[in-house]
Amino acid sequence: MIAEALAGIALFNSAVAGIKQACTHAKSIGEMGGLLDQLWTAEKQINQQYNKNSGYNDFSNIANTAIDRRLIQEQMNEVRSLITLRFGADCWNEIVAEKVKRERQAKEQAAEAERQKQQQIEEWIEMSQIGAVVVLSVVLAIAVISFLMR
Repeated sequence: MIAEALAGIALFNSAVAGIKQACTHAKSIGEMGGLLDQLWTAEKQINQQYNKNSGYNDFSNIANTAIDRRLIQEQMNEVRSLITLRFGADCWNEIVAEKVKRERQAKEQAAEAERQKQQQIEEWIEMSQIGAVVVLSVVLAIAVISFLMR
């Protein structure tokens, strides 16, 4: 569990280092897109791991979590400042807004796919019920005709 958090922190730190270097060399924010994606992926992994470990009452774990979160926030602020200085005041806000928009779209698409899957299951159940009624009706009709023919 701790190893996963450390891996997330290492990924986060490498993304920050890459962004710092890219800010001095990049000609467009698009060149840093992969690094920003890596940064947010690492942040998400770290937060998920810490949330998993939140049930532990070990003080050192609690302290490490608090310190790591502060360090991550510090580095995120530094990245935001670097991008703002390099590409303008609204650039970071545009990036974050686009990220939120795409995450929302992905959630909506996942929800729509789940809704369609559920609808398909319901259609199959309904068709199965209709098929069972038809089969039962045919069997009953054959039984009635057979009984009357005796």
